[in-house]
Amino acid sequence: MKILHLDTTHPFLEEELKKLGFTNHFDFDSPKSVIEKKIFNYFGIIIRSRITIDQKFIESCKNLKFIARIGSGVENIDVKYAQKKQIQIISTPEGNSNAVGEHSLGLLLSLLNNINSSNTEISDGVWEREYNRGNELKNKTVGLIGYGHTGKSFAKKLKGFNVKTIYYDIKNVKGNKNANPVSLKFLKENSDVISLHTSITKESNGMINNSFINSCKKPFWLINTARGSCVKTNDLVDGLKNGKILGAGLDVLEYEKKSFEKLSSDISEKANFQYLINSKHVILTPHIAGWTHESKIKLVKVALKKIKKLISKK
Repeated sequence: MKILHLDTTHPFLEEELKKLGFTNHFDFDSPKSVIEKKIFNYFGIIIRSRITIDQKFIESCKNLKFIARIGSGVENIDVKYAQKKQIQIISTPEGNSNAVGEHSLGLLLSLLNNINSSNTEISDGVWEREYNRGNELKNKTVGLIGYGHTGKSFAKKLKGFNVKTIYYDIKNVKGNKNANPVSLKFLKENSDVISLHTSITKESNGMINNSFINSCKKPFWLINTARGSCVKTNDLVDGLKNGKILGAGLDVLEYEKKSFEKLSSDISEKANFQYLINSKHVILTPHIAGWTHESKIKLVKVALKKIKKLISKK
């Protein structure tokens, strides 16, 4: 049985698949059209985000039994059509949830205490204390949108800070000792911090827009380690300018390419992007929240476990 790896992952996955009797093939460069012509010959696909697996591609997968997405989110895969064709979709959000939770906390603490911006000031020869007076996280209300693996991870880390953590999830996920479920209206009326941990859906795409921001009762800090398209950048900038948003920690941007490997060369709103870059109240990181040395191997271990479970049923 042959496995086609379309993105680089940890070599542990290749080694373990080989032990299971699979033959590993690799193609990190060919365009989608070329891959479609040879994919009929494979039992499984290992992918991150390099290409979109749509209906046309799936029609070429005559013998495919699984598509393993190494990472969180499967928006680059037509999941319903794949399942209709009896192709198993394997995703691995458990593998990098701790990393995302830690990164979210790092962004939040840096924003509240002006750590990133004051470091830059000192590098430029500026020593300013009063203007960089921070805010304590204790006694704040943190609202999480999405309470899957990463939302739960962040909530667990917030537990020791004596904050009130609430969440809204469209899937009606049960609460636990780290956070309580609320309506979206309640979250918007009570949150000092809003952090996104949702996959891309019709509801979450462009969710943070002028309407959302203006319906929030209090000015808030925004954290986004989910997907860039959840936040309308133009509206975010408006919110920062008028004080409705106190600061933003963004690991993902609306301007990212679908592969997440780089920003688009054609950013339509360059002035707004430049505003984010220059703002003292914004921290930007290049989609690395779940991109740790530890998560790299955790992700493939989760995938391997699910592949083993799949073939044990055959």
